[in-house]
Amino acid sequence: MKNKRPWLDIPEESDFSLQNLPYGIFCRPSSIPVLGVAIGNYIIDMNMACQKGVFQDFPLDQNVFERSTLNDFIAMGRPYWTYIRTVLQEQLCNRDSTLAQWASLILVKQAEVHMLLPIQVGDYTDFYSSQEHALAVGKLFRPHQPLMPNWKHLPVAYHGRASSIISSHSPVRRPWGQVLSDESAEPIYTPTRELDYELELAFVVGKDSELGQPITSEEAEAYIFGVLLFNDWSARDLQRWEYQPLGPFTSKNFASSISPWVVTLDALEAFRSPPVKQFPKPLEYLEDPTRRGFDIELSVSLRPKNGSWYPLARTNSSYLYWTISQQLAHHTVSGCNLKIGDLLATGTISGPTKGMEGCLLEATAGGKEPVLLDDVHSRHYLEDGDEILIKGYCQGPSGRIGFGNLQTRILPAHT
Repeated sequence: MKNKRPWLDIPEESDFSLQNLPYGIFCRPSSIPVLGVAIGNYIIDMNMACQKGVFQDFPLDQNVFERSTLNDFIAMGRPYWTYIRTVLQEQLCNRDSTLAQWASLILVKQAEVHMLLPIQVGDYTDFYSSQEHALAVGKLFRPHQPLMPNWKHLPVAYHGRASSIISSHSPVRRPWGQVLSDESAEPIYTPTRELDYELELAFVVGKDSELGQPITSEEAEAYIFGVLLFNDWSARDLQRWEYQPLGPFTSKNFASSISPWVVTLDALEAFRSPPVKQFPKPLEYLEDPTRRGFDIELSVSLRPKNGSWYPLARTNSSYLYWTISQQLAHHTVSGCNLKIGDLLATGTISGPTKGMEGCLLEATAGGKEPVLLDDVHSRHYLEDGDEILIKGYCQGPSGRIGFGNLQTRILPAHT
């Protein structure tokens, strides 16, 4: 759509340019959930667009747009995703198009709807793919050996809990659990005192794979539909006590938050980044001659209860050591199969300089050095009433490709 301009007014600073067109699930007041595509300050009601004949050149046996999740639409496959994207871009640039003629029914103001969890997540895996983050955290606990011997040979990961994945603006309640007492060196049962966020991306699986059949690094991106913002909430004091020898459990299973809009790989193609140099050379199944990352600017901010927003960190996904292709190849090398809607999260994304830490554990040196918000406010870890806002975007000559907001408020622990 080079040099073509939409007839719809799209603010220059909008996350949702003509080049973006991310997918989500929304609900009007007193109405059923339907699939939508964000454009400027509006949402294209894809169910209504389908009913009015916008997509008549590709007839469907069933209306995949009148759904409460994106899964059935994703299952249509890449040719259909490409067709929908092309039609929407063409009709948004044609004042005589079917979409333009029925705009009063098809376009809905974002401010007037409620966004829902966009996908039904069957499984999710959280990787540990930022070398800067892994080194910083490793130095806190193993100064003599910050990176474990396996870290540069394979994408380290753990399997998370899909049932507690929640949408943006759904609050997170401070969890209870076992914590090692400072006084007695014995465990106590208490709400976490070290609640933390983790700034991440999550890739949405767009095609089922076959049980027992690994996916190569070169094939991997064909299995990805799009990308979300992801926040894997962590209770650091619970984690410190429980994580050996099998990794985190209750310290992370209480909640993970995802943004409401899924940005497609097609939209992100113009914002690829050169790969981080890997040494030693990975094993053959992890090699990919076309290996590339994504140049996505990421930020996290905090708002205390009844307060203002304070920036905490800015970083970029291009720093990730392991790419999604390598993560997916390693995930399936054993023959593990993937399903549509599964999530593969990057792990905390940090950068090489101060102010680029993707979590408070890293930014506060394990809670020892507070992050100063202003002359009054500081944080070691999150407090009740705090809100966390995660944003991500790419900026180029053709416009802004953004993810919208991932915003969450912390509630007190149950009494």
